[in-house]
Amino acid sequence: MLKQRVITALVLLAILLPALFYPAPQPFVAVVLVLIAAGGWEWGRLNGCSGVASWALGAACLALCSASWALGWLAQPLPVLWAVSGATWVLGGAWLLRAGVAGWPGIPRPVRLVGGLLALWLAWLAVAQARVVGINFLLSLLLLVWVADIFAYFAGRAFGRRK
Repeated sequence: MLKQRVITALVLLAILLPALFYPAPQPFVAVVLVLIAAGGWEWGRLNGCSGVASWALGAACLALCSASWALGWLAQPLPVLWAVSGATWVLGGAWLLRAGVAGWPGIPRPVRLVGGLLALWLAWLAVAQARVVGINFLLSLLLLVWVADIFAYFAGRAFGRRK
């Protein structure tokens, strides 16, 4: 699993680095938009949607992100959106953790699909805004995420051995 993660990271870096270091943010934002739209498709598949419905979810994700880009939201701070999103993420995450894995099927599929779509859109908007702020800012955020992901991988393996 670690080998697969490292290989995936290297391939993504080969695609993302040229776009990241381009003087303008648009190429990077466009590449990430394609990846997030693919995430929308995958979210549909993970939730048991048909192929057509999964493609529609990916297209909806693409449309939502593209509309935000067209409206100029990449250069706007949007403090209310981020405050509401952060609060929803924390409260919703706490509720989901309390419900546990067994609680997931109890959430209606449309709610799961819309929630995932909104989470993907917000992730894209956050990354796009971070790139507009600057490469150093974006890289510091990505480094934080990578470190957390790597730690979670090794923590999961450590806890798995104890069982």
